[in-house]
Amino acid sequence: YCLLLTTASNAQTPTTSDTQQIKEQLIENIASRVAELKLVEKRGIIGVVTEVSNTQITISDVQNKTRFIDVDELTKFTSSSAKGSFGISDITKGTTLGVLGLYNKESRRLLARFVNVITLPKFIYATVDLIDNKSFTLSTTLDDKKTLIVDVATSTKISSYSKDTGITRSSFSKISKNDDIIVIGFGLASNENLVAASRIIVL
Repeated sequence: YCLLLTTASNAQTPTTSDTQQIKEQLIENIASRVAELKLVEKRGIIGVVTEVSNTQITISDVQNKTRFIDVDELTKFTSSSAKGSFGISDITKGTTLGVLGLYNKESRRLLARFVNVITLPKFIYATVDLIDNKSFTLSTTLDDKKTLIVDVATSTKISSYSKDTGITRSSFSKISKNDDIIVIGFGLASNENLVAASRIIVL
């Protein structure tokens, strides 16, 4: 009993100085963490790859601004067209990416958590030169005088527009030569002169 009392009496109790030091350290750590969190936010970026290395991707975003993307062992890469595993070594210049990660406001860099290869729709204004009723395609001329073939599928939504009626539902059979059209569709990697139309508006 006496031994227990002696041991207890010899135990050190924190002094006022020690308590104050611990308190100040905690305040400093919390303030540092709060400042760090204010500098970092979740952000998504879409852009075209201009340069790529093992640890960094440089892209030009939709506003033509250069963005620097850092990748690490936690970054996940996906592509709907990839048949097997897909990683940063499969990303090439000119690829369109959607990136989600942690953006540092001070360094203006994004630490990627998810990198996904995406295909953005094309918006095309063209004039119909030729209509192929068998293959359901339209040969068109763009503003730069280049020829583009528009592939029309059963899922393609076709509309016509006029000042009097606005936008109304239409069909492939009502499209005529020399019609001005707006095409919303997706380009094909196998043929840069062909676009698969998801929507056509006849003007």
